[in-house]
Amino acid sequence: MKEKIIEKSNELFLNFGFKSVTMDEIASALGVSKKTIYKYFNNKTALVTSVTEHIFNNISLGINQICSVKKNPIEEIFDIKRFIMSNLKDEKSSPQYQLQKYYPKIFASIKKKQFEIMQVCVIQNLNDGIEQGLYRKNLDVEFISRIYFNGMTTIKDKELFPLNNYSMNTLMNYYLEYHLRGICTEKGLEQLENQLKQK
Repeated sequence: MKEKIIEKSNELFLNFGFKSVTMDEIASALGVSKKTIYKYFNNKTALVTSVTEHIFNNISLGINQICSVKKNPIEEIFDIKRFIMSNLKDEKSSPQYQLQKYYPKIFASIKKKQFEIMQVCVIQNLNDGIEQGLYRKNLDVEFISRIYFNGMTTIKDKELFPLNNYSMNTLMNYYLEYHLRGICTEKGLEQLENQLKQK
């Protein structure tokens, strides 16, 4: 039952936001009483913590699987983007924004874990790209990986990038193109153009 509660809450939170969805709505969607949910989770904050960890673990596992295939680094970046978008449902409800505003401790904890996972993945991607002649040889890999993470976090700020103006998919495509055009060699740019045609 606990897994069912997490999965249904996950779906509702991503579609409508962490703040917007009530415990009553989750109970109703599951066809159970609120008391059943409280048997497994003391309060909504405990449920939000479990759901965000569930999302984080699923995405981390998926990203690790994509990286283990060892495609060319540019293709890998776009595969990760497509995987994240399929898991986060285009973030129409700005769940990250609501999480940051109403559950700042949970948000900070997840962001720290995201940074640790992404650092490893992005640094590996950059080193592979340099080795394969797709990225410029003179890159400061540590610096680029931190800028990349910061940019990925910032495009999810709905005050800077209102969802009325940009879908999350569009923002991620713009950002990936911006990132890659800054680090690619001519050989890398050819690969990038191929990926952009597939959008």
